[in-house]
Amino acid sequence: MKKIGIIGTGLGALSAAARLAAKGNEVHIFEKNSDAGGKASEFYEQGFRFDTGPSILSMPYVLNDLFEECNENLNDYLSLNKLDIICRYFFNDGAIINAYSDVERFGEEISEKTIDDEESLNNFFTYSKTIYELTADLFLFNSPTDIKTLFNKKSFKTLLNIHKIDSFRTVHQAVSAFFNDKKLIQLFDRYATYNGSNPYEAPATLNIIPYVEYFPGSYLPSDGIYSVTNALKKLAEKKAVKFYFNFNVEKIILNNKTAVGIKVNGKEILFDKVISNVDVNITFKNLLNDITTFESKRYKKLKPSLSGVVFYWGIDNQFPQLETHNIIFSEDYKREFDQLTKHKTVPDEPTVYIYISSKLNPYDAPDGKENWFVMINAPYNDGQNWKEEISKARKNIIGRINKTLNTNIEEKILFEKILSPTDLEEKTAAYRGSIYGISSDKKTSAFLRQQNKSRTIRNLYFCGGSAHPGGGIPLVILSGKIVSDIIHSETE
Repeated sequence: MKKIGIIGTGLGALSAAARLAAKGNEVHIFEKNSDAGGKASEFYEQGFRFDTGPSILSMPYVLNDLFEECNENLNDYLSLNKLDIICRYFFNDGAIINAYSDVERFGEEISEKTIDDEESLNNFFTYSKTIYELTADLFLFNSPTDIKTLFNKKSFKTLLNIHKIDSFRTVHQAVSAFFNDKKLIQLFDRYATYNGSNPYEAPATLNIIPYVEYFPGSYLPSDGIYSVTNALKKLAEKKAVKFYFNFNVEKIILNNKTAVGIKVNGKEILFDKVISNVDVNITFKNLLNDITTFESKRYKKLKPSLSGVVFYWGIDNQFPQLETHNIIFSEDYKREFDQLTKHKTVPDEPTVYIYISSKLNPYDAPDGKENWFVMINAPYNDGQNWKEEISKARKNIIGRINKTLNTNIEEKILFEKILSPTDLEEKTAAYRGSIYGISSDKKTSAFLRQQNKSRTIRNLYFCGGSAHPGGGIPLVILSGKIVSDIIHSETE
């Protein structure tokens, strides 16, 4: 049995904590805030409930695996509702496309409303499935640097078919090869933003994402995304993980480049292993006194992912023309991403995402009202005047919504809260406000992300969205699995 200290209570940390405790280790987890969750938190205002970050759950089998590994039943902790319509897409010419979770029905929708057809969609998903089957075991469920992972049959199959993971084209180039309709190209290009990337630069390997969203589908828990956090916290508590809230970890204690403990609230506590769920750059800079190692220097040079601006609105109305998840697309997607990544400014015609959990969970808003989570992509924090950027964004967002829904949304906003890149940096220790750690806009991005075991500091491990395998609920949970597997293999 090892004594393990974990910094932060994001989903990656909770996943690692529950698994390690279930294997008999003594696990202590420290959080500077008053409750768990990191980016996957919640807040209440005037009878409305809001998820603060993630808004959709794919790959539910990742959660099932976690609970089974801990000898528990997921259904005892969490109730998942499969979405009939994954997202409703609105286009500038007035077209509306419903992305049904039933792929056959989605194909019929495409055949009816675009110049493409069901065959185009099925061919794309077959391609996307191939990428998943070749990469999942090597890059998602395990550490690609682990010898056991590298030297197995699945890895050899991937190496023999390396061209099929499509890393030499961009997401946009690959999507354009399957579809002719500009609307569908834009719809599937959007998936690159799921890890904060630019579809015109990111490798087409990211076309794995649509497959995992449609097979076996996308879900929203009965009590919102924050119930995933609550379920993992309860699981960890049942496995005897010790939680310490309002405990600010000041540094990781080193002895000859070995992590031996942490300093928290002025007190030093020794551990056999230390896991950081804090952003990798912030870990090296703040918790390791800006230590100079090849890992810290390399990671600091990498470009951060995109950030976002979120408006949380209590809406004094209901809009039946909206689904739980909605996208209002910009007219010129390429220009939007040029503004985001080259000019590092909020686009003047942003694509607008609207998440309304009260559509499925009526208790999230008072009767006759809706809770709107309104988000646009934004550049990472690079010294912009965010007061001006947000003011510009708000005006443009309201204009887009009013035009699309033929309404005056501003007069229906009962209250407003805003999350900016600087807020993300301050509240969740997201380096420069980036949501997903480093950008995936390079062919080698999958290999550049921080590995789950430090190669320069013994007994130090990383999980969370900035570490391997990346951001998003299922991948973050898998980061905790990989850390747990590594530590368990070292102590067998």
